[in-house]
Amino acid sequence: MQAFYKKYILDFKRPSGTSRGILNQKETWFIILKDENKQGIGECGILRGLSIDDIPNYEEKLKWTCENIHLGKDLLCSALKAYPSIQFGVEQAFLSLKAENPYILFPSNFTTDKKPIVINGLIWMGDESFMLEQIQQKLEEGFSCIKMKIGAINFETEIKLLASIRKKYTKNQIELRVDANGAFPINEALDKLQILSEYNLHSIEQPIKQGNAIEMERLCEKTPLPIALDEELIGVFGVTKKQELLQTIQPQYIILKPSLVGGFKGSEEWISIANSMNIKWWITSALESNVGLNAIAQWTYTLNSKLPQGLGTGSLYTNNFESPLTVSNGKLLYDNAKDWENNLIKDLCI
Repeated sequence: MQAFYKKYILDFKRPSGTSRGILNQKETWFIILKDENKQGIGECGILRGLSIDDIPNYEEKLKWTCENIHLGKDLLCSALKAYPSIQFGVEQAFLSLKAENPYILFPSNFTTDKKPIVINGLIWMGDESFMLEQIQQKLEEGFSCIKMKIGAINFETEIKLLASIRKKYTKNQIELRVDANGAFPINEALDKLQILSEYNLHSIEQPIKQGNAIEMERLCEKTPLPIALDEELIGVFGVTKKQELLQTIQPQYIILKPSLVGGFKGSEEWISIANSMNIKWWITSALESNVGLNAIAQWTYTLNSKLPQGLGTGSLYTNNFESPLTVSNGKLLYDNAKDWENNLIKDLCI
């Protein structure tokens, strides 16, 4: 078996804002496996400034992984515990290599019969007019769940945007989620949650910065609005540590990004623990290309979650890869009438 890695820069169609800054490009890496006449591909979706494995020797670790590919998936993933995005790429690549079709990692009604996954429409931060434009577009596209990133512009302006939606649509017509990406000061968080709760929101993601478990516990206990942990899960390794975190904070939801929490295996550990504590969850992509998004979507379908998932990021880029993934009427589906980009794996090896 041979293994290669390749860096690829994804270009956003338009700058996309979060509370951590404006994104114009997204760096990603691919692991490609070759064995006789078969090929497999996996994406290592690192997020600079957020991923726990955003460290200087990242490419060296990819090189080490490819040089030691003979160790197999399980041993490699064990050795790569501190590199969750590479773990995820390795998992995908081995599944892809073994599959009849390198892009069908989890055969199901999603991949064969166009059975869709309900997803949320993502509203990026920006000025008021830009955010209103996005909101209107998502509503016209048939989304019944909208997720709005907040925390970068004036809070009162963000409240005005939420109020404008609620004047037109009830919570039964449009589910509203907000994502603060840890932007709220600890001493202001509860007051802001109280204000946000007046707009019948489904939940808020990560109201304060990760690493403040006791303060987050206090918020989750007193909040008038369900809280979902996101960044808080990053860098928490091992079942015991995961149990301790959820037992301490006791959130209403957790959000799982496989690239950030150790791939399918790491995510499934979180899901098992959450289920045992009656904590709900959903899956979100981490701005991967269509290669990684495809793997996450196929796996997500097999989990049978009834909540809208965060898997609508495939159309963000000018240079994403052509794929059967299609968003229609607020749902993600796998359209077999469409093909994957010609020679995708081969071209990445060059």
